[in-house]
Amino acid sequence: MPTDRTTDDGLLGAAARHSGSRCAALGLVGVLATGAGLLLPAALGRALDLLLAHAPATRWVLYCAALMLLLTVLDACETVLGGTLDARSTAFLRRRVTGHVLAAGPRVAVRFGAGDLVARLVGNAAQAGTGPGARAALAAALAGPVGAVAALAVLDLWLAAVFLTGAPLLALLLRALARDTSAAAAGYQRAQGRIADALAQAIDGARTIHAAGTADRDTARVLRPLPELSQAGRRMWRVQGRAAAQAVTVAPLLHLGVVAVAGLLLTRHRLSPGDVLAASRYAVLATGVGVLVGQLSGLARSRAAAARLDEVLAEPARAYGDRRLPPDGPGRLELRGVSARRGGRTVLDGLDLVVPGGTTLALVGRSGAGKSLLAALAGRLADPDAGEVLLDGVPLTALPRSVLRAEIAQAFDRPALLGATVEDTLALSAPGRAPSPARIREAARTARADDFVRRLPDGYATLCADAPHSGGEAQRLGLARAFAHGGRLLILDDALSSLDTITERQVTDVVFGPATAATRLVTAHRATTAARAERVAWLDGGRVRAVGTHRELWRLPEYRAVFGAGGEPTADARPGNGARSAGGEGPEGGR
Repeated sequence: MPTDRTTDDGLLGAAARHSGSRCAALGLVGVLATGAGLLLPAALGRALDLLLAHAPATRWVLYCAALMLLLTVLDACETVLGGTLDARSTAFLRRRVTGHVLAAGPRVAVRFGAGDLVARLVGNAAQAGTGPGARAALAAALAGPVGAVAALAVLDLWLAAVFLTGAPLLALLLRALARDTSAAAAGYQRAQGRIADALAQAIDGARTIHAAGTADRDTARVLRPLPELSQAGRRMWRVQGRAAAQAVTVAPLLHLGVVAVAGLLLTRHRLSPGDVLAASRYAVLATGVGVLVGQLSGLARSRAAAARLDEVLAEPARAYGDRRLPPDGPGRLELRGVSARRGGRTVLDGLDLVVPGGTTLALVGRSGAGKSLLAALAGRLADPDAGEVLLDGVPLTALPRSVLRAEIAQAFDRPALLGATVEDTLALSAPGRAPSPARIREAARTARADDFVRRLPDGYATLCADAPHSGGEAQRLGLARAFAHGGRLLILDDALSSLDTITERQVTDVVFGPATAATRLVTAHRATTAARAERVAWLDGGRVRAVGTHRELWRLPEYRAVFGAGGEPTADARPGNGARSAGGEGPEGGR
């Protein structure tokens, strides 16, 4: 997947190269149709002269009929080729941009918004997909007027000279059309993207909107860019209407001028009646800027859409290395001087932390302390602005993607169930590393998901769309997927928040128990969860304030305040080596 930034011309050029044979065929068909269209007036003129002279004209009449039939066939071919070329180009652009979005990671959705991204991938990609076809057809559209002027010159130089007096004005009109259409189309597409993004947010928060009774206010919020959309749309129509009106004003005058000169030349016996007919038809072809207006307008819109796709491609994709992890590494996780900014705010500031291999560390802190961001950095769903994250002594940025994703399993508070069936969802993994059915079922039992999955209509073969599940059931499926994945590092980012107390206890018995060999990093919002971990890292002010067991840290009032509590721990914690200030020495400490 190319990750370098391209211009919109480069993007359309890449799409054209992807369907190069179809572009060439469409251009060839267009040129042939133009050539046939240029031959037809000459053939009609010759047939007319023969008929007026009472000479045999059958052959020329048949030539005219053959040219008409050829034009019909070429028009049909042009329609089919244009449609398939647009479809292939759109599919190419969607694959390229979608692949880049997935390669770049979550930060692309954060920058553009999910709704705007969908608008770009659906609407803008379809509009940009017409660009290669418009480019191929534009050559033929330009060849028509040029060839018609040349044919007028062949008939008589005065005919071409009359037409060329108005040609610069037509050229200026077309240039202004392309410029103004591009600006209006860009504004229209931006407004569309904002509406789509606001709509996606409203759909995602539909329950909140319904519960709050703010449907009218949120409808107005979604439709707030509508006046801008309407203004940009009217501007596009005004631009095209003005160009068409100006062209219609100039073109008949040129046509009339050519016909008048041809009539004068006829009276002087320099042209035949057939030549006058041909000159009239060539004048129509030469002034036929309507086709050019349509082609240029379509190309301008496709270029504006391609520019919006290029904005997405400008986001750099995550780079990977080629180093390997030590085969017997225990899964030791280390963060060295990690700083990360989000929304213009420094969330993590020079953070140091070590999680020994095979142990469990709970991340504790107030809302906004950076727990989920730290978990994302540990799983390389995001990269730090400074510092580095290492797994068994190897920086995550130096690992190949296949190795990185094979060795790090992750579960989230709102897991996305992406497979066609429940079993596909639980088996979601890199190609060639899908877990066996037996391992999937064992993982489901560990996550306490097996019972409710078996009660589904088709068990593990039930389509995800037909499998109703609560938030807790979805979390259990996400946990089962992480357990089935395996690897040396397991990251649970608030993945237990929707579980009931009994199920949480059963799952944490496994996650925090000695049977799990992987290193475990858990974001904890409940004191009971933190109490089950071997060690707790307390995040405060962008740094690790202290590392120790939950029981040891509980002695600190500020730590108890994180959970809104003032009493003793509600669950026993395993004995530790004492709470250690984050600034102290030792492998678990951070500064």
